[in-house]
Amino acid sequence: MNNYPIRNGYPISSNGSSVNTEREYNELLKTYKPETADVLTDLLNGSSDSPQTSVSIENKSRCNMVLTIAGNNFYRKIPIGAGKIGYAMLPKNQNYKLSGMVCQSAYNSSKFITNSYAITLSN
Repeated sequence: MNNYPIRNGYPISSNGSSVNTEREYNELLKTYKPETADVLTDLLNGSSDSPQTSVSIENKSRCNMVLTIAGNNFYRKIPIGAGKIGYAMLPKNQNYKLSGMVCQSAYNSSKFITNSYAITLSN
């Protein structure tokens, strides 16, 4: 008889990143101020003279997420609920890095944003 321990399968790893995303999402909701009026004005009456433009992110996944937008002298985290749309105003004609976790998948993209920009994310 062997004295080796018997393993009944592989351990299931808990995905800390989705737990951290949910925690960060809930913390951001406490202080996040959406720019609803500015975004709607930009979408309906966008002006090429304006130094800013809007970005909207549709989260079609079943998970809450936090999208980080980072650019030259610009940094914002946007909490976006499952099945919801998040949005922000940002300076136009700049490179931005957009990143976040959509359920258990990482989203990373670099974009040069010149006018209103929309993204749809799903898992």
